[in-house]
Amino acid sequence: MNAQLLKLNRIARSTTRRIIGLMSGTSLDGLDVALCHISGSGLDTQVVVKHFATVPYDEAFRDKIRTIFAKREIDFQHLCLLNPYIGIQHGRMVLQCLQEWGISSEEVDLIASHGQTVYHAPQKQHGLDEYPNATLQIGDGDHVAVTTDIITISDFRQKHIAAGGEGAPLAVYGDYLFFSKQGENRILLNMGGIANFTYLPGSRLAREVFTTDTGPGNTLLDAFTRLYFSKPYDENGAIAAAGSSHPGLLRALKDHAFFTAPVPKTTGPEVFSVEYVREAQQRSRTTSMQPENLLATLVQFSADTITEAISKVLATGQKYTLYTSGGGAHNPVLMRTIKNQLPGVSVRMLDELSVSGDAKEAVLFAILANETVAGGEILFGDRQGVPNVTMGKISFPA
Repeated sequence: MNAQLLKLNRIARSTTRRIIGLMSGTSLDGLDVALCHISGSGLDTQVVVKHFATVPYDEAFRDKIRTIFAKREIDFQHLCLLNPYIGIQHGRMVLQCLQEWGISSEEVDLIASHGQTVYHAPQKQHGLDEYPNATLQIGDGDHVAVTTDIITISDFRQKHIAAGGEGAPLAVYGDYLFFSKQGENRILLNMGGIANFTYLPGSRLAREVFTTDTGPGNTLLDAFTRLYFSKPYDENGAIAAAGSSHPGLLRALKDHAFFTAPVPKTTGPEVFSVEYVREAQQRSRTTSMQPENLLATLVQFSADTITEAISKVLATGQKYTLYTSGGGAHNPVLMRTIKNQLPGVSVRMLDELSVSGDAKEAVLFAILANETVAGGEILFGDRQGVPNVTMGKISFPA
């Protein structure tokens, strides 16, 4: 048998696996790197996060991605070149973290690499009946594996699509395995560029778990903060706090078929872009509004669409706890608005559940990799959006 297969077999049979989870989201702020010690699988999964860091992208690296990010027309050669380039750079970032933590590559069993999403196109969005759901993450797993000399599992979303899903949100799998709790109805809200939530019933029944995107999280806020204020994001929501939401623009922003489409559903910055906002401003005659008022309206837009989606799963007479993560959880203006619009829900930071909200998505991909090699026995029922599959392609370093 191939020596790498023998090694993978030993890893799968081990009581504890040392897995690095990698995540880079649509905000393009950097690569989240979480070294996890994971034992068990399924509902017996136990995770200890040993180290976590975010390696920031410099502006030149972001600009390389932005030339193709969420765009229908691109330089195809640039896309082709970026696929291995990002894989190599992510591998080097892992090695940088390991050096800082005083850990060798030999001490790590697996890397779970999400890659960098550059385009997301579910069928409901592209509208072409002859084509299936589609999504594309670049940062080739073979290049990560060879650069780090660590077995790498990557490209998780393709199996999800092949089995009938939309390739997102994938958080539901790790959320259920690690964060569900008997007797407590939990809603895990992640506010990255796009916001999504997972409903975890107190029954812990997999067939009752629910997940969906809700619409924009930070993607529009960050885009217009860069555009008007030359800052990567609105720190502490200070700019939005200085403005006032405009009702007419808010109505125009919410006038999109995505918000009335049945769940589960996914979306991305391909839809909710600067151009989308500009068109809504034209329709609402708000093209000359002050930037602070625009930011305030975009905060309200994110908060409204998040809370309206969550409200649809709340049953009368039941208690719920909402745990928040992602960049939006650090925006006090957005958080305050969400709390005010969900008065019967206890709203907390995910950090209270022993995992940093900033590390959550990287940890979740480590859990998915653990299921790939040692689990895969949880059944989520026969329903759209949560196919009963393990995910990821395996790349050997040699």
